[in-house]
Amino acid sequence: MTSSLIRGRPRHATGHIGVRVGHAVLGGVAGAVWLVLPVMTTTTQDPVPAAAREPVAVARADGASTADYVMPLVAVAAAGALGGYGYVRRVRRSRSRTTPGTVSAAPPTPSPVDLERQARAALVLADDCVRTSREALGYVDGGDSVAGALRAAETELSAAFAIWRRYEEGIPGDDTGRRQALVGVVGRCAEAGRQLDAATEGFDAEWGAGDALAVAEGRFRELAAGTGGVAGALTEAGERYGNGAVAAVVGYVEQAKDRLVFATGRLNQARQDADSGDGEGFRRGVRAAEGAVAQAGALLGGVSRLAAELRTAAGLVPAALTGAEAELAGVRAAASPSRLAHADTVLAAVRDEVTGGPYDALDALRRVVRAVEGAGGGRSGVIAAGAELVARSALGAADDFVGVHRGAVGAEARALLAEARRSASVGAFADADRLARRARELAGRDVRAHGNPYAGEAAHESGLSGAVLGGVLLGEEGDGGPVVAFGGPETRARLG
Repeated sequence: MTSSLIRGRPRHATGHIGVRVGHAVLGGVAGAVWLVLPVMTTTTQDPVPAAAREPVAVARADGASTADYVMPLVAVAAAGALGGYGYVRRVRRSRSRTTPGTVSAAPPTPSPVDLERQARAALVLADDCVRTSREALGYVDGGDSVAGALRAAETELSAAFAIWRRYEEGIPGDDTGRRQALVGVVGRCAEAGRQLDAATEGFDAEWGAGDALAVAEGRFRELAAGTGGVAGALTEAGERYGNGAVAAVVGYVEQAKDRLVFATGRLNQARQDADSGDGEGFRRGVRAAEGAVAQAGALLGGVSRLAAELRTAAGLVPAALTGAEAELAGVRAAASPSRLAHADTVLAAVRDEVTGGPYDALDALRRVVRAVEGAGGGRSGVIAAGAELVARSALGAADDFVGVHRGAVGAEARALLAEARRSASVGAFADADRLARRARELAGRDVRAHGNPYAGEAAHESGLSGAVLGGVLLGEEGDGGPVVAFGGPETRARLG
């Protein structure tokens, strides 16, 4: 069946046109009759005597030139006015009408500022979806299809971040190319979300097949039992390496406890929902607890990892100093004197710190590595090992911070972190270290600027503020909003 709308004009519109044409024709015919009628009446009259015919004929001729032509002319003018009015009305209606089958005006083209805003929002949303899905998949055996969907989403997201980074660096340079780059960022992020949305059903089936509550409670108990030990390790590291060495993770133990408090409330609520037969409430509670427990694990794990990295770096610094001397000796003939002088100064300062009491071993190792690399060395041996250690430490610290504060971190910090990962994957550890540290700095700035809309005492005591800041809850309502689940933009809030 073919609708009349597809042909571009409604049927009633055709009827109106026919009526207008009929009116015009009728008016024209009427005018013609009036014009012809005087002639017809003159030629059909009975003959009269010649003496009398001439005066009569003259009288009729005079009358036809005045009265007999008035009505025909009025009719013709009316018909013309009616036709002209109909034509003008049709033109106006055709210009303003927007019906199926007709070509409407194209939507306004987004400005570069609007496109950039869309790209940033798309990057943040896609990164949140990937992070949440990765956390959720850590509680279940999602199977090859679900794990494959997550890997595909990660690949699309990495490509989107790479395009964005080139865009920020001014590549491409022309306006058309830059617009296409932003469109590409949005498209890649959309595809990442689509991959996760498509895998949601398979993930839900795997989640429902296991004892999710028991798994979440088990991990909760492990973290709660280890909190005291992590706090002790943090104190010890601060005393041994200085407060500056552990400044990046100060407060992490308290934030972890905050997440665990939130998880406690949701686990208790989930058990009550299970007893009452509220399946949806049960799943919401368990998923919220899973997210909070995962972030508590990231916070406590970040502290433990930093303490271990400081110990490793402290053991590597003496060897790095010796290796640096050897590296510099090999490049002195070709290196810049100013860079050599700078490297010598840095090595001397690090030696003083090592023998002078508590010092930041990671920072000392980083300065040794950079000094040698700046002079043209450091491509192998202990210097290369030191470069990898400090880069991976910076990467881990930045990733932990973004992950547990993703409710506030913007696109710039996430993009720098993604670029740092790419640099580390190809062995460019100096770049990876620099980018990761800058990402952590920008993420901290975002968190400070964002503030805490859930800063009340009740929200703090229940752990709600930390759950919203960490992206466990969407934060769209006074109670924190829907819990975030495995999936893309279309399915991540399905448990709400």
